[in-house]
Amino acid sequence: MKTLQFRQAIAEAMTEEMRQDETVYLMGEEVAEYNGAYKASKGMLDEFGPDRVLDTPISELGFAGIGVGSTMTGNRPIIEFMTFNFALVGIDQIINNAAKIRQMSGGQFPCPIVFRGPTGSAGQLAATHSQAFESWYANCPGLKVVVPSNPADAKGLLKSSIRDNDPVIFMESEQMYGDKGEVPEGDFTIPLGVADIKREGSDVTIVSFGKIIKEAYKAADELEKEGVSCEIIDLRTVKPLDYEAVLKSVKKTNRLVILEEAWPFGNVATEITFHVQSHAFDYLDAPIEKINTADTPAPYSPVLLEQWLPNSTDVVNAVKKVMYK
Repeated sequence: MKTLQFRQAIAEAMTEEMRQDETVYLMGEEVAEYNGAYKASKGMLDEFGPDRVLDTPISELGFAGIGVGSTMTGNRPIIEFMTFNFALVGIDQIINNAAKIRQMSGGQFPCPIVFRGPTGSAGQLAATHSQAFESWYANCPGLKVVVPSNPADAKGLLKSSIRDNDPVIFMESEQMYGDKGEVPEGDFTIPLGVADIKREGSDVTIVSFGKIIKEAYKAADELEKEGVSCEIIDLRTVKPLDYEAVLKSVKKTNRLVILEEAWPFGNVATEITFHVQSHAFDYLDAPIEKINTADTPAPYSPVLLEQWLPNSTDVVNAVKKVMYK
């Protein structure tokens, strides 16, 4: 094990994969000369040169399309968006080409591409820079959606994503790039579609993913003082979703709280809620609670932003509600 920042784990995953596979390259705004907008590609231009670490104009539609097209000539591109809010400009390439080209070509053209960059809110960045689109992309057949919450998962999942023969949406957070954690050395990978139990518990299951899961950890620590044992599941991969891990936990704890940084209508938590009540209804001792952002654009005001985002107090209250406390 070694201790790395989240950004270093991302850079190490990309670097290792580029060393062993010459078809892998990185392209995006400021990824080369500037070492990445969040320094997640630091040193890669020096090692691999401008043919494999490419700075682009501010044209997400253009370089997303170049990336998709290059998969048809045998490449495995990593396309970095400075934020997934900017990916909206290139979403036509993601949804209508990357996600569909394998089927529309009758299997002749797989699309091994990773679109990666920050998701969700990152402080006072206001409404158009604080959006979480995990459920949008997960709704589209042909795409895989990965959202790591710590450096080790970031490295292991990114390496698997780069090797995957389907397009992967790999979503990070500006507020996690400086997080530190132990990361296994060597060729460390984590399979896509496998959730992880971050904390064993017996009284209630809390499901989350991405940076907001930190609020679940805080809540679990607080609830433990009151004698409530929380089991925390980190989905890690939103699509494909590890339904079995969630069902197994719910059948043990009989209660479920879902924490997600997303608008409340039609999100990942909604899908999980439907699946659990369809396949484990008789095991539930209380209605499922889901915690989301407010149903508004993200505010700029720090006071309003604090109210808009889910927090550990919201989790504590939701757990107490399903515990009838």
